[in-house]
Amino acid sequence: MSDTLSLRLPAGMRDFAPRAAASRRRIAETLVSVFEDWGYARVITPAFEYEDVLGLGLGPEARAQALRFVEPSSGRVVALRPDFTPQIARFIATRYRADEGPIRLCYEGPVTRLERGARSQRELIQAGVELAGVRGPQGDADVIALGVAALKAAGLADSPFALTIDLGHLGLMREILAALQLAPGEEAAVRAAIAKRDPGGLDEALGASRADATLKRFVRALPELAGDTSVLKVAAKQAPNRAIKRAIADLQAIVDAILARGLPARLHVDLGEVRGFDYYTGVRFQGFVAGAAEPVLQGGRYDDLLGRYGRPSPAVGFAIDVEAAAGALEVEAQGVFIEAGTQGTRDKEESGAVGGGGGGRSGTNGRARAPGATSERSSKPKKKG
Repeated sequence: MSDTLSLRLPAGMRDFAPRAAASRRRIAETLVSVFEDWGYARVITPAFEYEDVLGLGLGPEARAQALRFVEPSSGRVVALRPDFTPQIARFIATRYRADEGPIRLCYEGPVTRLERGARSQRELIQAGVELAGVRGPQGDADVIALGVAALKAAGLADSPFALTIDLGHLGLMREILAALQLAPGEEAAVRAAIAKRDPGGLDEALGASRADATLKRFVRALPELAGDTSVLKVAAKQAPNRAIKRAIADLQAIVDAILARGLPARLHVDLGEVRGFDYYTGVRFQGFVAGAAEPVLQGGRYDDLLGRYGRPSPAVGFAIDVEAAAGALEVEAQGVFIEAGTQGTRDKEESGAVGGGGGGRSGTNGRARAPGATSERSSKPKKKG
């Protein structure tokens, strides 16, 4: 009898049986078709690149997630991509250097990430877009609208899924930290306390700042400034300086532009969003649906990224987690929804995904919070045509 252990996949790697594979390919091709209909040209980038080139466009956490090895022919360290965006930034910098834009590109394929705190990796299938050369709220709203349209085409904007777009603004956090005038380590402590919704820890971290009481009071309120879009009006009234008011006004303009489009999604605002601080420069958004334990869509504005590759340009984009989308559709077919943004379990054999250990879905750098998620159960819905 052969040793079955020798036939196992590495931890975190998976095969997909024919039905599951067909489902994921159908979703991915549907998404890319919508991207192309909106004027985005599809590109294909390599699975791995030199680490120093790829690393230019990665934040600290994403760099830590990169799976590295030595290229035998050159002896240089290369890395499997943990994210497509740095590759698209390099592509634009080298292939569109003289193009004034706007530049609209889309992609689809796998990314590989090392799991935090685990001796395994994770392979994800993503489909996404990057828009370079367009500034301002209208560009942000256009990209978010495209994300919703793509999810709708995949069947994830129907009422049972309760699609919610969660909006934060890292430009707001940058203005707050600049006003607090803290050392880098002290800034990190403030961000960590806000992220944890830890009032005591936040009070302690703010003790290092000599900022006035009005600013500190606003910072203490950030973890509670989350909810529907009316949160922005509350925050605008409490904003302690012009720079912070401008950041809130920018997010309000994005919200207004989204609402004007009448998208089939609920909007949720979270001004205490601090993840991606080293990467995003403005709006950061995530899409949640009932039936998926993680966001099915993630993106934001990163106006500094292309400059790292020698071609400064404003940019915004997103990626859709094809596996998370497929999982939500499978849960719908079973007629039982899990609470959006909570960790659910599902037998991998039933979904047709078979592989090494270490497998839940993940499209985030860190565990996602569900934006006001409520559990929704339904009798088995009708199948879509």
